[in-house]
Amino acid sequence: MDSVTQFVLGAAVGEAVLGKKIGRRALIWGGICGTLPDLDVFIPMGDPVSDFTYHRSFSHSLFVLALLTPVIVALVTRLHKQTRQYRWQWFTLIYLVFTTHVLLDSFTAYGTQILWPFFTTPVSWSTIFIIDPLYTLPLLIGMIAALVIKRKNGLGHRINQLGLLLSGFYLSWTVGAKLVVNDAVEQTLRQNSIAHQSFFTTPAPFTSLLWRVVVMDERGYYEGFYSIFDGDQPIRFSHYRSQNDLLVGIENTWAVKRLQWFSKGFFAVKQQQQDLIVSDLRMGLEPTYVFQFKVGELSNPHAIATPPTQVETPLNLSLLSLLWQRIWDATVEIDNTPPAG
Repeated sequence: MDSVTQFVLGAAVGEAVLGKKIGRRALIWGGICGTLPDLDVFIPMGDPVSDFTYHRSFSHSLFVLALLTPVIVALVTRLHKQTRQYRWQWFTLIYLVFTTHVLLDSFTAYGTQILWPFFTTPVSWSTIFIIDPLYTLPLLIGMIAALVIKRKNGLGHRINQLGLLLSGFYLSWTVGAKLVVNDAVEQTLRQNSIAHQSFFTTPAPFTSLLWRVVVMDERGYYEGFYSIFDGDQPIRFSHYRSQNDLLVGIENTWAVKRLQWFSKGFFAVKQQQQDLIVSDLRMGLEPTYVFQFKVGELSNPHAIATPPTQVETPLNLSLLSLLWQRIWDATVEIDNTPPAG
């Protein structure tokens, strides 16, 4: 999730655990600890593919964060000596903030390596977009209430608890919505006898009412959209070819194998002039994706590997209006074709 959401979630959890006893310190340190795991983005891993695929690994491991918790507790109780009597509550606060951070990230498309180093495949349920105002807003209101309302009557503390409860209900809603969407996908695939290997569903930007569907087959992949208001209407799919054969000669290089593993098979290969591009299909819309990497160049007779570089992806903000319309109207076509020139 975005850094703002992780900060306010950590602050809300900190306030809920220890805010009544130590005041705003709990909220502030909760917010700080809610941000800490994401600071791994500032650690260079060697190349763009490494930076991309090692993010949310050791820094989001429940085991590593358990080892880090006593260090943070020692720092906090040294800075706030008057709170040392609450040392064990500090342990609970800090580790619970770390835990909620990594679990929330596991509800996004890319997931989290929560059991690193024993199990490195990212855990991902993909039920919430990385920025979702309906999840963040209750937490933000609760945090602000706890921060500004006088603590004598505990009103701010109770509003903060209500914010946590509402955000938890919303996250549960996204899980239920995904189950409905997955059922609709399976029905469409059966009704149209679409042979496939796997499919992936993820919310559209900023909402859990509209979902994007990617279905992989031997030749490439289908893309479609489903709104929870579509009911029994079948999903309209468009098919796109993936030029996997272009990887002959570099298919066993680390960058290619790493991207195939990390994307869980939801990747596409395309040619841009002489460059070979691997795209992670889980974030973006056809034909532009957030994470695209040049991994090689065409040559004779086979491709040659090059140091991996990330391909910049232009944002098409006009799509947001189309996506909003698609929630309510199943006839709306999502056209993400870049303008000529």
